[in-house]
Amino acid sequence: MRFLKKNGMSPLRRISRRIKLMRQGRLKNFGTYLRYVNGKGGLEIGGPSAIFKRGNVLPIYEQIGTLDNCDFSKKNVWANHTERFIFDPQKAPGKTLFCEASALVDVSDSSYDFVLSSHNLEHLANPIKALREWQRVLRPDGALVLVLPDYRETFDHRRKPTSVDHMFHDYEENTGEDDLRHLSEILEKHDLARDPGAGSWENFHQRSLDNISNRCLHHHVFDEQNSRELLSRVGFEVLDLDLALPFHICILARMVERISE
Repeated sequence: MRFLKKNGMSPLRRISRRIKLMRQGRLKNFGTYLRYVNGKGGLEIGGPSAIFKRGNVLPIYEQIGTLDNCDFSKKNVWANHTERFIFDPQKAPGKTLFCEASALVDVSDSSYDFVLSSHNLEHLANPIKALREWQRVLRPDGALVLVLPDYRETFDHRRKPTSVDHMFHDYEENTGEDDLRHLSEILEKHDLARDPGAGSWENFHQRSLDNISNRCLHHHVFDEQNSRELLSRVGFEVLDLDLALPFHICILARMVERISE
């Protein structure tokens, strides 16, 4: 008997995965993350994020002191924002900044104890420019809590992890968010069966061409190796890296130096 597949998975695999998700619990080194965010003030890029809420593998919203948010527009595929950023019902709202993640123009140097980013960096055409901007707004010894998609578990599984040298080339070329140099690869290898929200291939193609408006493309592809190398070469010390279901690479990193231009 042939089982019908949904999102590229058989029913048995979906059931097995759901059971594992229910049993997963928090990250094993969750306490290490808390040391860098508990009662402190931070900035999230592209929040709010489900992974940081109660009942998930990295529920830090309930532990932090204050949190502001940055997004490129007031309304996008993932959220509708106001000037007040509500991240936890029991916490005072932060403020929302409307700007590029790589150009936090209204944020002074050394303003925050930590930066949060969940499933955001892959959507940026120039990730190193963004990471260096996040370093700028971090206080000395500040932390980055970074969650990236494990490409093997997403619609990117047919692609290969992006080399860090390539990302540095993007930085040196001052690549902008309107860049579409990865589009041909994406159109060829994107697994639409694992991305039902993208619609038909024609719809996906048109959406991709207008990426500057919607920011849905994954410019770069990550695994444990290139994500660790990227952060190390930019000037972070990776304190913890763990994989979590269904498709998360969870990283805690501490800023050890700001690399000069």
